[in-house]
Amino acid sequence: MILAAIKQLRPKQWAKNVFVLAAIVFSSRYTELQSLLSVGLAFAAFSLVSSAGYVLNDWLDAEADRSHPKKKHRPIASGALPGWAAGVLLVACLAGGAALAWLISLRSGNWHFGGILGLYLVTTLSYSFVFKHLVILDVMVLAMCYVWRVFAGAVAINAPVSAWLFVCTAFISLFIGFNKRRAELNEMGPEGSTRKVLGHYTPDMIKEYQSIVTGNTVLSYVLYTVLGAPTVWMTATIPFVLYGMFRYIYLVEKKGMGGAPDEEILKDMPLMATVLLYGVTAIAVLQFAPKVP
Repeated sequence: MILAAIKQLRPKQWAKNVFVLAAIVFSSRYTELQSLLSVGLAFAAFSLVSSAGYVLNDWLDAEADRSHPKKKHRPIASGALPGWAAGVLLVACLAGGAALAWLISLRSGNWHFGGILGLYLVTTLSYSFVFKHLVILDVMVLAMCYVWRVFAGAVAINAPVSAWLFVCTAFISLFIGFNKRRAELNEMGPEGSTRKVLGHYTPDMIKEYQSIVTGNTVLSYVLYTVLGAPTVWMTATIPFVLYGMFRYIYLVEKKGMGGAPDEEILKDMPLMATVLLYGVTAIAVLQFAPKVP
C-alpha cells in the first residue's frame, strides 16, 4: 500500500512545478541562498498540493479509468490503494502544502504565496469537477495552473512578475495543452477515450488551435528577448525554444508521444538536452552579458 501511495502521488509530474523557478532565473536571483531556499520550499508546496489534486481526480475517475488500457493500472482504479487510504493521503498532502505555504509567508513577510497556492488549488478543483468536461476551457484552465506556479515562484522571493513572463507562460502552457489533446486523439480517437471532452475535438480543429498557439508562443518569446529582457543577448536562446517546440510536435505526430508529457516526453534525450542547454545559456547570458541601459 505504501508503494501504491507513492505511485499515486505521481512524483514524475512534479517536473511541471519547475515553472516556480522561472522568476528566480529571469530576475537573476539564483545566486542568493535565501531565495534558493524559498523557491525550493515553493516547489515542494506545489508538489504536495498538485499530488492532492491527482489523488482527488483519480478518486473521482476511478470507474472510468478502469476501462482505459493504461489508466486502469493506476493505484486507485486497480484497487491497490483503497478509498480510505486515498482520503488520508489527500488530507496529508493538503496539510503539508499548507504548512510549507505558512513557512514561505513568514520568510517573505507577506501572505501572497499562500493566496496563490490557494488559487491554484481552487483552479485544479474546478477543473476536476467542471472544466475538464468543457471543450477549449479544459485546456485553458490547465494552462492557468502553470501561470499560478510562475506567480507563486515570484512572490516567494519578492520578485516582480513582468507582463512578458505572464504572456510567455500562458502561451507555452496552451501549446503543451493542445498538443496533449492531439496526442490523445491520435492514440484513442474521439470516441475511444475515457476523456469525454475529446468527443468535442477533431484533428482539424486541434491543428487550428496548435497553429495559433505555436505562432503566438514563438512571437511572444521573441518579443520578450528583444523588448523585455535585461539584455538583447537573450536572443541567443531563441534557437533552443524553436527546436524544443518543433521536436515536441514531431514526437506527438510521428512517435505517438505527448499524451502524458511528464512521463513520455521527458524520456526524449534530444528534447531534454535542449531544455538543459536553454537553461545554461539563459543563466550565462543573464549573468555575464551587458545589460540594457
